[in-house]
Amino acid sequence: MTDMDNKNTEAFSMTESSDKKKTTRKTGNAAGKKTVKIDKTAKTANKPSADKKTKTSSSKKTSSKAGTKTVNETKKRTVKVKKEQASTGSEKNTELNKTETKPAAPKKTGRRSGGGNRGPARRNGSSKPAKKQAEIKRAELLKAGYEEKEEFEPFFDYEKESGMLTGLPKLKEFMKKRQAEINELAEPYIKNKKAKQAETIALVEEYRENVAEIYEQEESGFKNKTRSLLTGSKRKKNDKEKTDANVKPGIGKGKIKVIFLGGLEQIGMNITAFESDDSIIVVDCGMAFPDESMPGIDLVIPDVTYLEEHMDKLKGFFITHGHEDHIGALPYVLRRLNIPVYCTRLTRALIEIKLREAGLLESAKLNTVQFGDVIPAGDFAVEFIKTNHSIQDAAALALHTPAGTILHTGDFKVDYTPVFGDTIDLQRFAELGKQGVLALMCDSTNATRSGFTMSERTVGRTFENIFAEYQNQRIIVATFASNVDRVQQIITVAEKYDRKVVIDGRSMVNVIGAANELGYITVKDGTLIDISEMKNYPDEKIALVVTGSQGEPMAALSRMAQGLHKKVYLSGNDVIILSSTPIPGNEKAVSKIINELSRRQTKVIYQETHVSGHACAEDIKLIYSLVHPRYAIPVHGEYRHRLAQKELALAVGVPKENTVMADNGDVIELSADYCVISDKIQAGPVLVDGLGVGDVGNIVLRDRQSLAQNGIIIATIALERSTGQIMAGPDIVTRGFVYVRENEDLIEEARNVVLDALDDCALSGNDDWAHIKNVIKDELNEFIWKRMKRTPMILPIISEV
Repeated sequence: MTDMDNKNTEAFSMTESSDKKKTTRKTGNAAGKKTVKIDKTAKTANKPSADKKTKTSSSKKTSSKAGTKTVNETKKRTVKVKKEQASTGSEKNTELNKTETKPAAPKKTGRRSGGGNRGPARRNGSSKPAKKQAEIKRAELLKAGYEEKEEFEPFFDYEKESGMLTGLPKLKEFMKKRQAEINELAEPYIKNKKAKQAETIALVEEYRENVAEIYEQEESGFKNKTRSLLTGSKRKKNDKEKTDANVKPGIGKGKIKVIFLGGLEQIGMNITAFESDDSIIVVDCGMAFPDESMPGIDLVIPDVTYLEEHMDKLKGFFITHGHEDHIGALPYVLRRLNIPVYCTRLTRALIEIKLREAGLLESAKLNTVQFGDVIPAGDFAVEFIKTNHSIQDAAALALHTPAGTILHTGDFKVDYTPVFGDTIDLQRFAELGKQGVLALMCDSTNATRSGFTMSERTVGRTFENIFAEYQNQRIIVATFASNVDRVQQIITVAEKYDRKVVIDGRSMVNVIGAANELGYITVKDGTLIDISEMKNYPDEKIALVVTGSQGEPMAALSRMAQGLHKKVYLSGNDVIILSSTPIPGNEKAVSKIINELSRRQTKVIYQETHVSGHACAEDIKLIYSLVHPRYAIPVHGEYRHRLAQKELALAVGVPKENTVMADNGDVIELSADYCVISDKIQAGPVLVDGLGVGDVGNIVLRDRQSLAQNGIIIATIALERSTGQIMAGPDIVTRGFVYVRENEDLIEEARNVVLDALDDCALSGNDDWAHIKNVIKDELNEFIWKRMKRTPMILPIISEV
């Protein structure tokens, strides 16, 4: 018998007389009692007027004598029911036992703090076995003409893995058609004074209340019902059995796979898939910037071959926030996987900008969600939880899965005084922790830093001090384009000191424009001006907010430092603030830009002008202490960052065997009993060079690295087609190897080496051109290494004449 069958069976466990039931019928809640709402028509139809026994249902209107009489009559009815049950014989009992195994009408679904349901038998404290009570009452109901299996069971269909009801949307129409039939069914028994029929009246009323309550929950929102079912504890059919205290409702009985397609071996390219038997959801779809080993590459995106192979199971992308390392790959991936994308308001606005440039906006399936929303997605339900970060509308995701609740923090920090919006929803983190969290996947970027991350407002005070000190100079602030709160503080301070603000840099203009339209930035009229209007104001009345804080070659600040900017020329009257910390790997580029700015006699300020958007060690400990996960899976960062988070998890009590360190391509199989790396799939970087996506692989990169380090030598020869005699050449051309005019002797010796190689081939009688090219390449390689200790790329070219 399934959990849903047990729930439906409990709904018809009548444990006391109908009189007492009317005074005690409430839903259980640890914080307080909630009276079940019953349809007014139902109340009128089921309120007896002539029956003395039913009159005692209201304790406020009866005397103590009447109450005593009611108890005695209730005992008599109980004895009578027992006698009738005994007289039916073994044949009837056998029939009733068969009925017990079938799903029955719905149980009352009163909510309480643990998310569980309280059935009538447990609510009224029955002294009889719940199973027998259910058998008797079901038999009585069937006699009254109620065929629950054919008519009502479809409204309580559910998915076995997740326990999610699928019939609730049909319930509203059902209520309209069935209400009159319920009243008609109850009316004959209201007029009859026999005790057994009075109990049937109570049973019909009980049924009516069950349907009314579920109907009310459907009206209040299907998502709340889904959350209750996914996180609520399952009640057992026998009221003597109790739920195991060690089993929390947030821990399920199924299993899922966690597939890491990126984000575990570098800062960026974050993308993780979660797979059940029938569904796959994907969290984030980011890009990474190329490093020094990728010459000529514009950006790096994840390999989504695995998702393409399982396209039929994909339910959607769920995006935590709008940074490039979380949304940057969407324009490339959505061309191949056009599935729904779910995200918050500002995140959607930034995605729309990228998709519009790629020509994909019209075909994209973008969906805006609010914090607290729960999105059903196949076997999963994804809940968006408010967090703080260096960009607005950042969210953590509570993934309600068949295996239990998995909490994915995304990039986050704990900021008690954010510049805009609310603080992180720590209360919801704690609630999930009480219900039970199977696994925590936490941001590791700042796990190596001790203490707490400072509030964004502290940077505002630093800006105010700088603006006050340099009131007679032009101020240029370079920061991340997506850090809307930082830009807001710059604008606020500039307005205080009566400065006009210029936004420069393509990404900065896009992000701030979108944030301004959505109301995430407050700007006084006339504060923002176009860069072309800057010449109309003196330097001390201008503040520029630009891109390039990471030393990007084509960013606005880099072009200013190199004297290539068309409208901004730096001088000794400029104060430049670098309001960021170098991303790991960008340290050299940032140092270079600081040196170039200093050469132009500008004042460069780069200390104490930035606070991180990522949680430090104590913030991470706080999340672990609130959530109490069974398993810890560190994400988002290089191996050293994730290892530092593992140590933090151990410090707050997560067992060592329950912490898993994975790499890109690893597949973790996860259930309540185990969390292990079970497989390895194709995953890794896909290189984007111009319009080419994935056409530059490891071999091409090796060639580019060799060209960059050692240069190239090209040997060209023209041979007669029939005889194989040399008609022209060999000519030696070099690029990036040596300066030919100063090394003519070396070039002449190289020509002789090629001629000797051709003679050797002629003597051996081998006229295959591929063989001849290999011989030339080997001989030249050996010669150049002996003379120069270098290994340039050698390219022989043979043409027929």
